[in-house]
Amino acid sequence: MKNRLKVLRAMRDWSQQDLAERLGVSRQSVNAVETGRYDPSLPLAFRIADVFSLPIEEIFERDE
Repeated sequence: MKNRLKVLRAMRDWSQQDLAERLGVSRQSVNAVETGRYDPSLPLAFRIADVFSLPIEEIFERDE
């Protein structure tokens, strides 16, 4: 699954650790989602959307 997490995080000048703390996950988890090695669970995807105040569809898109 593709995502805009790195771009959105950079726009706010947040480190991976900053985002991880806001989400209640490890920095390694944020890195794995950003790089596409891990697709977030639905609850985590909703938390990510809430943190950025965006719909999930504006953050994540399916690989075709």
